[in-house]
Amino acid sequence: MNASKTMPSYSIILLGTQMAVGGAQKLLLEQALWFQSRGHKVTALFFYDRDNLHDRWKKTYPFEITNLGAFDKKAGGLRSLPKLLGGLLKLWRIFKRGKFDAIITFTHDSNLLGMPLAKLAGIRSRVGTHLGEIRGMSKWRDRFHTFLVNRGVIQTLVASSARTRDNAIEVGVQPQRITTIYNAIMPFDVDHIDRDAIRQKIGLKTDDVFFVAVGRLVYEKGHEFFIEAMAAVTSQNPHAVAGICGAGPLHDQLQSQIEKLGLQEKIKLLGQWDAIPELLAASDVFVLPSRWEGLPMALLEGMMAGLPVIATRVEGVDEVVQPGEHGLLVPLESPAELAQAIIQLLRSPQDRQRMGRAARERVLTSYTTDRMCEAYLQVISKGFAQ
Repeated sequence: MNASKTMPSYSIILLGTQMAVGGAQKLLLEQALWFQSRGHKVTALFFYDRDNLHDRWKKTYPFEITNLGAFDKKAGGLRSLPKLLGGLLKLWRIFKRGKFDAIITFTHDSNLLGMPLAKLAGIRSRVGTHLGEIRGMSKWRDRFHTFLVNRGVIQTLVASSARTRDNAIEVGVQPQRITTIYNAIMPFDVDHIDRDAIRQKIGLKTDDVFFVAVGRLVYEKGHEFFIEAMAAVTSQNPHAVAGICGAGPLHDQLQSQIEKLGLQEKIKLLGQWDAIPELLAASDVFVLPSRWEGLPMALLEGMMAGLPVIATRVEGVDEVVQPGEHGLLVPLESPAELAQAIIQLLRSPQDRQRMGRAARERVLTSYTTDRMCEAYLQVISKGFAQ
């Protein structure tokens, strides 16, 4: 029996840090849609709107979305302190008047800032998340986060992968307070999308084999290794073309690298796409060259679209992708081995099709929003007994 049908209806807050195009935000919004569709009252809150998405999201999603305005992008640092205090006051007032049953927080910052207020406001079930390795976090923030979990302010910390769970234990979180729930996505189908039209829009030729990466243009995503690998690949096969979808601070640096290697016709910086399934429908292989991850939503989307995967063997990814079955895994920061993997799939359309079918089946079997949210409901219900 579907567990959600036997549970009471809850009033749930989903709290994130920034309104932006990214995996954590997509996870939050898709969970909110799922909960609402099952009869729960949903409120989505974000500390600030980094990408000016508030108005668009309010028109797009059928639940309440609030920007707390707790950060001044232009001021930054201590000059944003008044904004932060104002945002926390607004959050407190929402907590107090909303009579919420449960809260789920989606980032370390939202765990740290939101959970103490949620406990003080009497929100009974409090679920935090740990979606992947956090590099550069100060020791005091790490210790405070661990304290909040171990003292029950965050009643359950959801880890997005087995390795993420191990990382939390390494910094002192008590194992019994951690539940592993893998990230997941809503199923979609690309068969109805006009592949040829999208490829023409991108500027691809009929016989091009298109390798696509999706992710913010930031250090952790390792796009420079993909570009370097493509230099070796295209020198051997003119039909290989790469696309990198996303925006971020490294755009100019990556563009300069492409130009220096003379790959302007072979590597396309595609910018931000709203309709990712369209881009995936036009692609042949999904590439994830990251230095570190949690369990990336973009990876699951690529697999759902029926694409074979070439990815670095990093946290979370190696729990989803079985080498030789769903794609190929390579060491991180190794453009030479990344190039070899690209060439291997470039030369074997049969392997691409076989792995792509298996990749889609893998996600449909184990990484759908239904499975994930049912597990979250079980965690929420346990919070009332604590």
